[in-house]
Amino acid sequence: MDIPALSMAMATSQLQTNVGIAMLSKTLDLNQVLGDNLTDMIDAAAMERSVYPAIGGNIDLSV
Repeated sequence: MDIPALSMAMATSQLQTNVGIAMLSKTLDLNQVLGDNLTDMIDAAAMERSVYPAIGGNIDLSV
């Protein structure tokens, strides 16, 4: 059994796992920020609609 090669393979595997976890953490943080921003936009739209209730209530379609 080649102990140095096994050690290198285990270290590489651990590094790849750590990088994957770090990337997932960054992705989760980004999605949290995007979700918060979306919630703020929805709240702002609700506020706009409460001030001007007739705007945006109807959609005119022509085919």
